[in-house]
Amino acid sequence: MRYIGTIVTSARAAQPHVQHGTDRDIAPRTRRASPYARRVWSQRAVIDYSLARRATLTELFRSGGASADDVCDAHPYLLRAAKFHGEPTDRPCPVCRRERLTHVTYVYGDELGQFSGRIRATKELEAMAREHGEFTVYVVEVCRACSWNHLALSYVLGDGTPRRPPRRQRTVEDED
Repeated sequence: MRYIGTIVTSARAAQPHVQHGTDRDIAPRTRRASPYARRVWSQRAVIDYSLARRATLTELFRSGGASADDVCDAHPYLLRAAKFHGEPTDRPCPVCRRERLTHVTYVYGDELGQFSGRIRATKELEAMAREHGEFTVYVVEVCRACSWNHLALSYVLGDGTPRRPPRRQRTVEDED
């Protein structure tokens, strides 16, 4: 069964792109790469939260409905995670513009067992995708200067083969 996306795409492909008022063809738009994360071979169910981010910033700067205290409310643990485990980016903070944003990547999934909810580096995700059937990755952008934070991206990784969670291992957190 074909879904509507395929029908619309095939209908557009059949019609030439003509600019109004001229007979000149328009070059098709190319999709630019996401600035948030590099593509991994098993990446699927990608959700980009840039529209929600834009709405929050518009509410802050234009409508006056939100104050800087409302949007710059990062939890101290998130700020600490950004400082020690985050990955710096080239994008400036949209609120204070003093510091570059830092991405903190969290992984969640039943197959991760006790390691669900941990912070991982982007370079570790490909190896994890080969070891686990399915887990969700959340990328949060954080400004350490003004405490701006926003969920930037989420996606699912894994090879699709269901596995049982690993046996619980004793960690430093377990010692009393």
